[in-house]
Amino acid sequence: MDCYKNRIEKLKEKSGNSAFLVTDDKNIYYFTGLWDSNGYLVVTQNEAYLFVDFRYGEVAENTVNSAKVIVFSKLYDEINSVLEKEKMKNCFLETSKVTMAEFSVFKEKLKLQISDDNTLDEIIKDMRIIKDDYEITLLQKAQNIAEKAYKKVLPMVKPGVSEREISVELEHQMKLLGAQDVSFDLITITGKKTSLPHGVPSSDKISTGDFFTFDIGATFMGYHSDMTRTVAVGSATDEMKRVYDIVLTAHKKALSAVKPGVRCSDIDKIARDYIYENGFEGSFGHATGHGVGLDIHEYPTVSTRCDTVLKEGMVITIEPGIYQKGKFGIRIEDTVVVTGDGCRSFASIPKELIIL
Repeated sequence: MDCYKNRIEKLKEKSGNSAFLVTDDKNIYYFTGLWDSNGYLVVTQNEAYLFVDFRYGEVAENTVNSAKVIVFSKLYDEINSVLEKEKMKNCFLETSKVTMAEFSVFKEKLKLQISDDNTLDEIIKDMRIIKDDYEITLLQKAQNIAEKAYKKVLPMVKPGVSEREISVELEHQMKLLGAQDVSFDLITITGKKTSLPHGVPSSDKISTGDFFTFDIGATFMGYHSDMTRTVAVGSATDEMKRVYDIVLTAHKKALSAVKPGVRCSDIDKIARDYIYENGFEGSFGHATGHGVGLDIHEYPTVSTRCDTVLKEGMVITIEPGIYQKGKFGIRIEDTVVVTGDGCRSFASIPKELIIL
């Protein structure tokens, strides 16, 4: 597809007189469209070469059009041959992805200077942070799958049903609907456990009067969805409703502030200040959001410490919450894409409190 060619061309433009060696499987997929557990992508100013072993040779030759495919038998000899032909003297690795042992092997085997700085990591990060139209389509598909599964499973949320039953059925439905996998270990928790931001589903059973938290996501063609909804079972006290409304308002305030030119830390401050002003300082301990794409947690973070300025095409979550130890917790989360004048949510599931 043209998107992979376009990404390779951008990377080639950044290479100058050096070579880039990409080994992370998600980054190789980003540039070639091929999932390869043992691939090596060499990019120079002139050309891109994808080295694959016999297992991936046929599929690579039939599908990859952004790089020349080389089915290797003697990997380092063949990489050196390409680097010599391209007259390369220096090579950058993904220093955040390779181990010290792997770095040592590359230094020993490759016949050129291996740089130990993070130039390539930063280039790829800056490319992946802006999603193109094709990526947006895949992210929306992943969200649609998660939502359809959610709607199928929601009627199961009733007294006597266990958290684990809900989790297992959600994963089952997502995969039936076309998901490759779940985006992360699904969070389906009830009652007092909802005060745990990353609570783990167990045999604990739902009771009347519980809050129930769904933090769910599906992957489609490598891209993740991420959504959280909190529902009440049977009834909700006035306190539960009041706290829910505070979280929902904080969520909406943060969403309305998302647009190009705004700092991530400012988005976080809007949600956090509202929660704190309403008497819950110390009850919202995580970031307001994070980037989403080929990884479930990508750059940037929407936190007090991140001054990244939002740009059109960035994809982030907005997920404020209030967690009261020993009582209950509430989180509401959408994944959104930054548009020219604001943002658009991938989610269509209502956010007002549902009492099942």
